[in-house]
Amino acid sequence: MKHLLAAALMAACVLPAVAAERFALADVRLTASPFLDAQNTNLRYLMALEPDKLLAPFRREAGLPLKQESYGNWESSGLDGHMGGHYLSAMALMYAASGDREVLARLNYTIAELKKCQDANGNGYLGGIPGGSDAWQAVAKGKLEADNFSVNGKWVPWYNLHKVYAGLRDAYHYAGNEDARAMLIALSDWALKLTTTLTPEQMQAMLRSEHGGMNEVFADVYQMTGDKKYLELAKRFSHQAILDPLLNSQDKLTGLHANTQIPKVIGFQRIGELSGDPKWHDAARYFWTTVRERRTVAIGGNSVKEHFHDDQDFSPMVNEVEGPETCNTYNMLRLTEMLFLKDQQVRYTDYVERALYNHILSSQRPSDGGFVYFTPMRPNHYRVYSQADKAMWCCVGSGIESQSKYGEFIYAHDGDALFVNLFIPSTLHWRAQDVKLSQTTRFPDEGKTRLTIESDKPFTLKLRYPGWVKRGAMQVRVNGMAVKVDGEPGAYVSLRRAWRKGDTVDVTLPMRTTLEQMPDKTDYYAVLHGPIVLAAKTQLFADEKLNFAADASRMGHIAAGPVCPLEAAPIFVSNTRDFVARFKPVKGAPLTFTAPGLIQGKGAGSLRLIPFFRLHDSRYMVYWPYSTPANLAVTQAATARGEAERLALNALTIDQVAPGEQQPESDHGYQADGGDAGVNKGKHWRHASGWFSYVLNDPKLEAAALRLSFSTLDAGRKFDVVVNGATIAALQLDAPPGPEVYTRDIAIPAAVVAGSGGKLTVKFVAKPGSVAGGLYGLRLLRGG
Repeated sequence: MKHLLAAALMAACVLPAVAAERFALADVRLTASPFLDAQNTNLRYLMALEPDKLLAPFRREAGLPLKQESYGNWESSGLDGHMGGHYLSAMALMYAASGDREVLARLNYTIAELKKCQDANGNGYLGGIPGGSDAWQAVAKGKLEADNFSVNGKWVPWYNLHKVYAGLRDAYHYAGNEDARAMLIALSDWALKLTTTLTPEQMQAMLRSEHGGMNEVFADVYQMTGDKKYLELAKRFSHQAILDPLLNSQDKLTGLHANTQIPKVIGFQRIGELSGDPKWHDAARYFWTTVRERRTVAIGGNSVKEHFHDDQDFSPMVNEVEGPETCNTYNMLRLTEMLFLKDQQVRYTDYVERALYNHILSSQRPSDGGFVYFTPMRPNHYRVYSQADKAMWCCVGSGIESQSKYGEFIYAHDGDALFVNLFIPSTLHWRAQDVKLSQTTRFPDEGKTRLTIESDKPFTLKLRYPGWVKRGAMQVRVNGMAVKVDGEPGAYVSLRRAWRKGDTVDVTLPMRTTLEQMPDKTDYYAVLHGPIVLAAKTQLFADEKLNFAADASRMGHIAAGPVCPLEAAPIFVSNTRDFVARFKPVKGAPLTFTAPGLIQGKGAGSLRLIPFFRLHDSRYMVYWPYSTPANLAVTQAATARGEAERLALNALTIDQVAPGEQQPESDHGYQADGGDAGVNKGKHWRHASGWFSYVLNDPKLEAAALRLSFSTLDAGRKFDVVVNGATIAALQLDAPPGPEVYTRDIAIPAAVVAGSGGKLTVKFVAKPGSVAGGLYGLRLLRGG
């Protein structure tokens, strides 16, 4: 290895002081635990992927012959090449975490092949975007048409390229590949030249489209090279529409695509670190605080259907099956760890622990390493998992990275202070201080850990006092002797001494069962033991057979099986909300609980609560409804009424699109001339000065009508509705009394359906001088 990790990156320029640093991932090794199991499972998943298939989009765009055909799914439908970038990062992380030489050889092969593609392009460019060269040339000439999820007709091209940038950075940072460093700089110079002629207004218009963490990677290149032109480029790639409200401590997040924003904020924090300008850090810290404290559920995840919903109304979290997205939590963890390095607050570390166990670890299927995209919080629903040769979703890309770097945050250091952040079995080699440490624990099955130290030097050991441990309950023993715990929950306990080889530190962390109400304070509760979310396996009926392996379809990442009515879900019934004492541990079964007499509903007597990260291939309960005995019948009847209307509409729906939302539009072939999208009071809309269209699926030729949703604010707009070339309606929007957003049903002629072949292209065409839309909802309905 030519270079080792951060030392190589740090050498290039003098940086503002950072209060703490991570250890090199190569200096931490996991030992027996669920995290080591997950890492090893992920290694097998990584090695099942074919590098030449991942390289195919890059070779195609560089004019080189293919060695193998590209993967399908997202890798062949516009986001071609994004998985190759993730693969570089994951392999680099896995090599650093494991030292596996076969992983290093495969990483180096992939870099060498990508270098051939970059050399063939001849201008520093490296990407797999279909027809990307022409699109980028148009950008360079100032011909720019950007939407929320496209630039010049290409699906989130900067987001796609960000994965390549990050992969090259990580191949150098974690695995010392010098070619990757040179390729990254060349690719950065290409972007610098491409965007030099764009005005600030054009840059900001382009940044409307999801662009990943482009500002972060350019800041990283500045750190690597010391050349300030890259820091200035990072600032130019920072989206002011997101930054400015954060600088003013304003939460303007409702309705925004969640994982579009988090990488931008990671970049804000990175720029703040490297520039020394505190405003960037303040913006990142405010963002983290509002997302963590106002928009995050018990497992550490956030968002519904990929978007931040109203922080005062979490009903979508219960109603929808597209719950927290794993990518969001992957990026929130990255942001959290960066904020911790600036300011060592236990609230950051507590969040990392919560999210690692309950979302990231739980998102990997132990049997085959498959990954989860959405984790529904809806009672009695379930998750589906990727298959290595079929699913190329974003959450697979971030997943293969997450499962490769569990060792990265267990420890940190600041001068001669050593932070013990997480209670995960592992070893650490602190080379700068000539210290070796091992951590032995069965946490969370037991609330204790032992640290064994090999050192002859004095240093300060800083032990996290988790927020979930009661005041005065944490105990510490050094070589068997009790020492005073000078600290409280939410702080670090400091032990300063001249250590000797073989010294032991035993930490006792009594765990207790607690309840966590849905953030909007509605009557739904999660149950935790310490930081571990408990859940129960449930069934719709005894012989139900669900397919937990996602297929290769564009929407295969959604668990689309039958939805259980909410009123049929198990429910906590108690005269008081203080019912935590009703949970009883099961003898001989760690972290397993029953709740005699508390849970009512189908199969309630046999339900056991277990760690959510151990629950797979089943329907489940994470959030439980609550009622008093007196209100039970009224509560269930009210729930049933709302559910009946919702489920009846779903039963009539053949296909649907959420206009203005990335995945639903991409999944339905969105196209437009003069298209635009936005958010109105948390509701997404789409309109166009020319036209916009979607392709709806009707495999059984059942379609009878379109149900369209509009706003009274758009009264007076005129446009045609065209299906497969036939105009089926000429609309003029009005403002009927009642709710602002209303619906209109439009019949589809039977002849159009009969000749459709199961595909209906629905096009909205503006009349001269008017606008098509705004469209707030689109459903294809069968006859009732």
